[in-house]
Amino acid sequence: MRSTQTRPLLAAALLVGTFVSYSNAYAQGAPQSITERRTDVVQLASGYRASKLAGADVFNKNKDTIGTLDDLIVSPSGDRGTYAILSVGGFLGMGKHLVAVPFNDLQITNRRVVLPEATKKSLEALPEFKYAD
Repeated sequence: MRSTQTRPLLAAALLVGTFVSYSNAYAQGAPQSITERRTDVVQLASGYRASKLAGADVFNKNKDTIGTLDDLIVSPSGDRGTYAILSVGGFLGMGKHLVAVPFNDLQITNRRVVLPEATKKSLEALPEFKYAD
């Protein structure tokens, strides 16, 4: 009679052991390195959110509207930085020309996006940017 009582306990112990060893094996993988840096969250919070910049008009130093900020692209490797995708020309979304400019070339002050030395013609002369599939 004693052996029939220990069988369910033994089966339960084996089942628990299997799940524990499975979860440990599943959790293991390629080691990851995480670099922690202190961030000044107050200063960061005064920055501009990409979601709020999308759709903003872009002006030059003469206060001419030269395009619209369509999107921001962050380089996958991080070594090439962030690019602003500008929509230039067109009417109501028809015939627009997308171009990529380094985000650092933009000046953002008082919620106004400025690309100082650009004109519509100079932007339209840039190669067209196309999103990858």
